[in-house]
Amino acid sequence: MTIRPMTDADLDRVADLESELFGPGAWSRAMLDEEFHAPNRRYLVSVGPDDACAIADVASSNGIIEDGDADDGDTTGGEVRGYAGYWFDGDDAELMTIGVVAESQGRGIATALLTALIDDATHTTGAQRMLLEVRTDNEPALAVYRKLGFYRIGLRRHYYQPENKDAYTMALDLKPRVVGFTVPHQGATATTGIALTRTAGTDSVETHTTEE
Repeated sequence: MTIRPMTDADLDRVADLESELFGPGAWSRAMLDEEFHAPNRRYLVSVGPDDACAIADVASSNGIIEDGDADDGDTTGGEVRGYAGYWFDGDDAELMTIGVVAESQGRGIATALLTALIDDATHTTGAQRMLLEVRTDNEPALAVYRKLGFYRIGLRRHYYQPENKDAYTMALDLKPRVVGFTVPHQGATATTGIALTRTAGTDSVETHTTEE
């Protein structure tokens, strides 16, 4: 399996997967095209064989072909098995969607895709954290997110429509948070920064998602 940047040539296949995976909540082909070409989006696809050994290699190396190396078509001899992307707002990376073809779920493709996105958000766009929404009853996806260090920060009632399902909002800190405050000292002010790192399961203040 190889993870590479999504291209226009992938959109028809991704639209078909959207319909299969998300039913009434699926993005249309036109919506996918608009989202893919919107500013500050980063989208990846997983293509080729999805055997366990190949996935383990991708998970450890991210397996991303640089944009200049990818053709407009599938460079690996296999069709798209999964896809994922995020939007960068200048501070946070918001996971927009992640999906894996039904027969390939449970083989680590979603984990490999999300790991690659986290790496990209950290080192390419310089995001401070990654955010996502996930259905509260989507246990396979929740397990993946928790494994990668995401923690709950909120609950959105009736977020997913037309299913009328609730969603958890989750976050992953990509960099230590620095909080500045002013301390008076002998008539002067000094600004002190404190780095705060939050870990999974310690703080509780779909995304369009299927797994695994």
